[in-house]
Amino acid sequence: MSEKRYTEDHEWMQIDGDTATVGISDHAQQQLGDIVFVELPEIGKALEKGKDAAVVESVKAASEIYAPADGEVLEVNEALNDEPAKVNSDAEGEGWFFKMKLSDPSQVAALMDEAAYKAFVGD
Repeated sequence: MSEKRYTEDHEWMQIDGDTATVGISDHAQQQLGDIVFVELPEIGKALEKGKDAAVVESVKAASEIYAPADGEVLEVNEALNDEPAKVNSDAEGEGWFFKMKLSDPSQVAALMDEAAYKAFVGD
């Protein structure tokens, strides 16, 4: 069974076993405005929780995307290279950034569930 978790930095992570799909929340894309570029991590890159994993640029600003947990990049969403606006149209679906293999799945427990995240952002 998969579950979705959120960070205080507005990344979401859909967890399925020891694999996670990562992107930015719908709230975050609304705050950024029109997304014009996404820099994705390299496949095989080792990620460390809370460290830079990707970059998203909008008409307003460029923002770092932080790894929500330790792990290794398994796959990136190449479609964002040609169509970064997918993040605006479906941030928590087709606009995912990368998939990673979790090296310490216990870190997931420290992240917010959907209800806690909605309360965090005031929705």
